[in-house]
Amino acid sequence: MENGSTILYLDRNENLYGPAPGCFGALRTVAIDDLSVYSRDFTRGVKSRLSERLSAELNIPEQQILLSEGSEDMLKQAVHCYIGPGEKMLCPAQSWWYYQKVASEVGGETITYSLKEDKDAYHYDVDELIALYEKESPRVVLIASPNNPTGNSFSDSDLKSLAEAVRESIVVLDEAYWGFADTSNEHIAELVRRYRNLLVLRTFSKYYALAGARIAFAAVGAGLSRLTKFASRYLGYNRISEILALAALDSAGYYENIGHAMREDRELYYEFFDRHPGFRCYRSSANFVLVKIPAEWKDPLKTFLEAKRIVIKFFSEPEFANCVRITLGTKEQNQRLLQALSEFLQSHRFNGASS
Repeated sequence: MENGSTILYLDRNENLYGPAPGCFGALRTVAIDDLSVYSRDFTRGVKSRLSERLSAELNIPEQQILLSEGSEDMLKQAVHCYIGPGEKMLCPAQSWWYYQKVASEVGGETITYSLKEDKDAYHYDVDELIALYEKESPRVVLIASPNNPTGNSFSDSDLKSLAEAVRESIVVLDEAYWGFADTSNEHIAELVRRYRNLLVLRTFSKYYALAGARIAFAAVGAGLSRLTKFASRYLGYNRISEILALAALDSAGYYENIGHAMREDRELYYEFFDRHPGFRCYRSSANFVLVKIPAEWKDPLKTFLEAKRIVIKFFSEPEFANCVRITLGTKEQNQRLLQALSEFLQSHRFNGASS
């Protein structure tokens, strides 16, 4: 149960509902061999039971499914595999900070492109992105969909337009926040078959609430054999994490209920901030919302929430100087934050200052 004495962390986009009960049940079945013996799945011509399962679910050849320790690991492998000293990567400016760092780890250069801000959402400008590509000739182009922290997605039609225009480069589509708005997978097989240089990242950290297990995967086009070899793990993968991931895949109903609850609570946040002039809550397809707040309320709000033992993300980056990001918690946790925000506005006699 949530109470006022417990610190409520709504700042790192974890799924606070936790993993499905089936995951805990799967842990109870872990045997000695799962800990002390290497996997022998290779004797069946596959990398692992998990890659085999994902291959069947996504309708993609098992050889084109790569496993990793979270999306961060797979992103690093892909960029380090294809970026050399002086080569360029394009990534969104208003996004996860690590995108702008990973290329520099191997002497690469990062070029950023801007997302466009509308009244209630951000969006990608694919034409502008293609124009920048033609100017800079990057080795890798990165798209985040949904994007963190703006929450907006990159449409399939725009992705196809981009992929057609950048066939000489690697396209990395980071779908770490897949599932919270739509659990469709049909587009993955089509895209991977059509675009040989496309890499789609997925993780079990967010939707499946297994961030601590550190397991993710990528679906890769047939033209990325260099990465397939680079990412090979000849002794197999973490067998306990694989067991958890398989149990999560077996628990679709549990996660669908969570997704439904989060969609309802996103609407509550939209409605709450719509009632308070000076605040702007951007539409999101993820398990968080980005909120622009009046500049003069940033420090008082942070102090107020600290006293309430509630932690949300206050940005210092120039692109989001007057913004906060709120991770969606359970319904009880969301109500705790909304109640605290109501108390803050009431106690500070909020007068409708403009953003």
